[in-house]
Amino acid sequence: MRIRDWDRSLKVRLFGEFFSNLSFWMVFPFLAIYFADEFGTSMAGILLVISQVFSVGANLIGGYCADRFGRRTMLFFSATAEGLAFVLFAFANSPWLDSPMLSFVAFTIAGMCGSFYHPASQAIVADVVPENERSTVFSVFYTSINISVVIGPIVGAVLFFNHRFLLLLVSGIIFCLVGLAIRLMTEETLPEDVKKQLANNGTNNWMQVVVKQVKAYGLIVKDKVFFLFVIAGILLAQTYMQLDMLIPVYMKDVIDRQVLGELFNREWAVTGEGSFGILLSENGLLVVLFTVFVTRWMSKYPEKWVFFFSSFLYAIAMLIFPMTANFWVFLIAMVVFTFGELATVGLQESFVSKLAPEDMRGQYFAAASLRYTIGRTIAPLVFPLVTWIGFTWTFVILAVLALISGFIYLLTFKEYNKRQKELTT
Repeated sequence: MRIRDWDRSLKVRLFGEFFSNLSFWMVFPFLAIYFADEFGTSMAGILLVISQVFSVGANLIGGYCADRFGRRTMLFFSATAEGLAFVLFAFANSPWLDSPMLSFVAFTIAGMCGSFYHPASQAIVADVVPENERSTVFSVFYTSINISVVIGPIVGAVLFFNHRFLLLLVSGIIFCLVGLAIRLMTEETLPEDVKKQLANNGTNNWMQVVVKQVKAYGLIVKDKVFFLFVIAGILLAQTYMQLDMLIPVYMKDVIDRQVLGELFNREWAVTGEGSFGILLSENGLLVVLFTVFVTRWMSKYPEKWVFFFSSFLYAIAMLIFPMTANFWVFLIAMVVFTFGELATVGLQESFVSKLAPEDMRGQYFAAASLRYTIGRTIAPLVFPLVTWIGFTWTFVILAVLALISGFIYLLTFKEYNKRQKELTT
């Protein structure tokens, strides 16, 4: 399905979200450094956990709001509110005010708005794109996001630390403009039958929706294979989520200013913040270039060994980072880290669909998101850990968690194969 054949709502989203994602990735990767500098490493970790708890709560009701109030309404509200949160963030870092706590409040609000935005955004694709074309459309959006990941951190490494007020203010304006474009240039895509079904169910209380979704997560204790899969995912999340948390703080700590060589007869040097921006862009570029290739390659091997191999690569990357302060070694570590990420990109959701009964797929996919929501909530606890035991041992613990997740994946597939044999006999 070619982009020119897309529904206009999708085209507006693709164009608008590229710029909003670019703005986001010029800011987000450096927030861990900012909060660690302002509050201290331990307190930064606690604050980030609190922020993620609010985002998880917003995510619980985001899907309901998209059905209850409409896709376009939620996209407009979320993008505009996120823009205003960025403006507040800018004001907290302006020539007139310097308030780290107000910055944290603004960051938390922005995170909650993002959690409201994504369910409606994904629902639009299901509303207007035929089922056999959806994977293609999702892949285009995924590629767009990773292009912004390539560009954003490089620009943000300079602007966030030298022109923070202007960067945050422009980012806020961009989010507001995206919201306005969605409001004026798109049509509502919420199907009429969904509206009628919601009205017939009489579910008007958002608290009831939250309770129902929390109960749906109880599925993980009833399905042993699914339970093991989620536990392994939560443990592994502690490694790859450090890309935006521990790794930037560590690189800032170990790299003050490192001379890499000469370029056009001028000395080429990087700082800790700048080197992390380059690493993050390296990750995004590798994802853009090699996702399809690695996915096809990994599909030739048994799934259990691909999952184990992914965990093993994450563990190796975690062990490489604390070995040295050399920027070039960090680049190698990021290659290993990214390959671990790409190994299972095409397999995760596919395996969930295999486990889910046909009449419970929605609930299974909702419960499967616990790998990310719980993982994202726990991940900032590495900051107090660094204070207690230092960077090296923290990275070692993360590597051990990745290896444990690998062995749990092996156990998961052992139980899965046992179940399949029982079903066939």
